[in-house]
This record gives sequence, C-alpha cells and structure tokens, in this order.
Amino acid sequence: MKIPHVFVLDALCTIETRTNPMFGCLAVYVGPRIVLALRDKDGSPEDNGVWLATTAEEHESLRREFPSMRSIRVLGKAVTGWQVLPASAPDFEEAALRACELIIRGDKRIGKVPGERRRKPLPKPSRP
Repeated sequence: MKIPHVFVLDALCTIETRTNPMFGCLAVYVGPRIVLALRDKDGSPEDNGVWLATTAEEHESLRREFPSMRSIRVLGKAVTGWQVLPASAPDFEEAALRACELIIRGDKRIGKVPGERRRKPLPKPSRP
C-alpha cells in the first residue's frame, strides 16, 4: 500500500505511533487512540486528505483552527465524528501539520479509543 500524505507521519515522528490499513486508508494510532486516517483514493476524491478522529462536540472549536475542515461525504451522514482536512484545500499541508502539533501536545479533541464491536445478543431461551 502506498502511504498517502507521508509528510504527516514524518511530522509525528517525535511520538510513538502505529499504523493500520483501514477501508483503503491508513489509520494512525497514538497509544489506544485512533487519531487520523490518511486517504488518497480515486473514488470520492473530494474526501481525500487527513481525516481527524473527533466527536461532534469538538467540531466547533476545531473548525476555528481548521476553517477548511468539514464532514466526510463518502460516509453518507451529514455529521459524523470523523472530519476531513481536504487535500484540495489551499491550506491543506499547513492544516495537517497543525493537527500533528495538536496530537503531539496531547490535545483531547483529536483521537478516540475505537469501540469494541458489538455482537448481537443471543436470543433468550424460551421456558417450557
């Protein structure tokens, strides 16, 4: 897999990270928290860039720092916890590097511990 936006990983080199392929993107973790996903795909190119793992509650404050940040269209929902710094934005590299600075400083607005996969509950046994 070609690593998209490798400069982001270079910017995070002062902290311990790990990566994992995820839905054709490259997920970036710091400890147990997923912080970013790096995307550069032919399908839905408007969503290429750096995806920030965050929550809807943090969008307003993050948007003040990242005016080009928006919801990810390919996810099909108006608002999700994931937000994108689009690669097509004029300030893309500057915004991505700023996000890296926040991650290095431990800013809690970026990153979340992935939830455990929920299993369907087993049907309750019927009583005779």
